[in-house]
Amino acid sequence: MDKINLLVIVTIISLFISLFLAFFLVTVKTKHKISNSLFAIFLLLSAIDNIDPLLSLVVNNPSNLGMLRNTFAFFQIPVFYLYVVSVCYSDFKFKPKYIIHLLPFLIANVILLPRFYIVDLASKISFLKNRQNMIELQFTHILIHIQIVIYFIAVFMILRKAKKLYLENHAGTSVNSYNWLFQFTIVLTILYLITLVKNIFKFSDYPNISEWIKIGLLVFQLVIVCWYLFKALNNPGLFRNIDSKLKLVSDIILEEKNSLPLAINEKEYNEELLKLQQYMIEEKPFLNPSLTIQDISNNIEIPVRDLSLLINHKLEQHFYDFVNTYRIENAMDILKDVTKSKLTILEILYDVGFNSKSSFNTAFKKHTGNTPTTYRKTLQNNTL
Repeated sequence: MDKINLLVIVTIISLFISLFLAFFLVTVKTKHKISNSLFAIFLLLSAIDNIDPLLSLVVNNPSNLGMLRNTFAFFQIPVFYLYVVSVCYSDFKFKPKYIIHLLPFLIANVILLPRFYIVDLASKISFLKNRQNMIELQFTHILIHIQIVIYFIAVFMILRKAKKLYLENHAGTSVNSYNWLFQFTIVLTILYLITLVKNIFKFSDYPNISEWIKIGLLVFQLVIVCWYLFKALNNPGLFRNIDSKLKLVSDIILEEKNSLPLAINEKEYNEELLKLQQYMIEEKPFLNPSLTIQDISNNIEIPVRDLSLLINHKLEQHFYDFVNTYRIENAMDILKDVTKSKLTILEILYDVGFNSKSSFNTAFKKHTGNTPTTYRKTLQNNTL
């Protein structure tokens, strides 16, 4: 099988799966319509970008429409950026300021206007034949790579902040979803880095290497899409997003230092800490797998801002870890109770407020140094 046939076959398979997943995302019933639609658009833009091997079989001459299709690549990363923002923040809405994301696309097309869009067919053909010497094409390739770097840095910064906000305000297990999205972004970064290498060879004396890398990229992209499809089907409610108006404790402390002393003095700190600990022990709110700092604030009548400073700053624990400590202590009590020896680890983790075995194992090992199974075996051996 020659290189061209292989490229066409891989392209067809990749397009089919991308379009299928895009259709699934826009038709599935979910409250995350905006997020799903944005990722569907990202998949469609990727499909448009990769359809070139099929178009070359039916279209021989360059056209304005064909060049415009190529510049649609400038939309891919901005759309992915907006997708990440939408899954991280529950109050995400489209705003007029997002129009700025169109700027690289507009710049690229304006630059191509004089020597491609408004010239005759012969000039277009000559332009593409001499693409290695055309400053416009070199500039657009440099521009898109700068865009990729800037947007990926922005995405990683958003994910880092969103995860911190989640840990400071929530005690559910959705933090695993942020870890997964972080991994997915790393994989996409690798994909675009390989694309950069491909484009370098495209403008070198070895354009054939660029074509082989293109085949590898299509296969890699196919694997990524299948991976995402598997995740989407198994986790339809993948993210529990947060309010973008929430502030990190570090930012709150900085604001306090720049204005007034910290809201909680030592006496108030001790009183509120005692009130919080008493509430956690007596009421056991940690049994709620979706517990938030707002829930506790409402019940013990301590403002969220003060409660966040108390836990995240004074106790030097994320709210997520603070609540999990009580859950693990409760799990340890159950494991020590001989009358409950027939309970499985899975039953115990649900009983104490976890809804994920991996999260329970991670938290338990962090707190005790052992997995729940090892801890139970050690207890059993000590009683023999």
